[in-house]
Amino acid sequence: MIARRRQVALALTALLAAGAACQARHHQPSTAGRPAPAPAQSAAGGFTLVASGDIIPHSTVIDRARFDAGDTGYDFRPMLSGVEPVVSRADLALCHMETVYGANGDYTDTPVFKSPPEIAQGLAATGYDGCSTASEHSLDDGVDGVRRTLDALDRAGVRHTGSARTEAEARTVTILRAGPAKVAHLAYTFDTNGHPLPQGQPWAVNLMNENSIVTDARAARRAGADVVVVSLHWGTEWQDAPDPQQLALSQQLTASRTGGRPDVDLILGTHAHVPQAYEKVNGTWVVYGMGDQIAGEMTNNAGAQDPRGNESTLGRFTFTRPSRPGGRWEVTKAEFVPQMFDVDAGRVVNLNQALTQGAEVKAARDAIRDVVLSRGAAKDGLTMGQ
Repeated sequence: MIARRRQVALALTALLAAGAACQARHHQPSTAGRPAPAPAQSAAGGFTLVASGDIIPHSTVIDRARFDAGDTGYDFRPMLSGVEPVVSRADLALCHMETVYGANGDYTDTPVFKSPPEIAQGLAATGYDGCSTASEHSLDDGVDGVRRTLDALDRAGVRHTGSARTEAEARTVTILRAGPAKVAHLAYTFDTNGHPLPQGQPWAVNLMNENSIVTDARAARRAGADVVVVSLHWGTEWQDAPDPQQLALSQQLTASRTGGRPDVDLILGTHAHVPQAYEKVNGTWVVYGMGDQIAGEMTNNAGAQDPRGNESTLGRFTFTRPSRPGGRWEVTKAEFVPQMFDVDAGRVVNLNQALTQGAEVKAARDAIRDVVLSRGAAKDGLTMGQ
């Protein structure tokens, strides 16, 4: 595994050079070192949505961000530069911020996380428009952690959903613009790691419940959402197959309809630490688990270091405008992009791009592909993107 990481690090020099011009706020195409990707789908009346997995800054990740800032703070932009070309070209890009933010250098590692708020600036510079913030670690620092996290995301211009500072905020639907469409982003977690919801503030973090999710999705539609995206922090850690709860809830949510129109248009899963399958359920795409986009060296339930904990996917979905008023915005193109967080280099790596630069990552790329396609998504049109 060490050899594999060194090979990835060798390829990063070229990749980072190509991405260096992309550090400005997103939607500015880069042509450095490669052909520019196709323009955003919005020009044709639809839009593209990109989503990525858990951001879990362990101490080694935090140390790297401090090094990249020259010991004068924390800079997470270089860490994400390898995926900036994919993220920034989407009409809408969504991430999952698993941990809460600390303050004044008070940053902690597992099992109770407090992370540098500069992460929010790195996410914005990479091109992320919004993040889900409902996770098992949402209450690691109580309501103060929730407040600091959402304040920092606000300052960076990154929208958020899943946790809230006030009851009014909790009841407000997060709607983002994606080309010509309005997209509602909802987020929920299966648990808060044993931390009780704050007294008198049960709305501080959204807990996963079928009825609540459907109710919120219908409210989002009434609020004007053309597309409803649901992020779910769920599943069994280190298990690349979806567990019974994931399978049951995905069936229930995708089957829910109002006036013949599905209430949920896309489900994005996080938490398992490993990539999981994509599947079309009742006509709706479900990503059971995207894996960890940023994390330190991960140890699985058997106590062994597990490289899968640094592997993940970017999901990319192209939505097309309905042919009639009130119809469904359909996903007409579904893709996944395999990626890995190289712990030694401190960088997120697009594995397909790394392969073109000579990195020995084919085995990891192929393993991710096999898991993603393990429930037959290829027959429904899912492809591996660049």
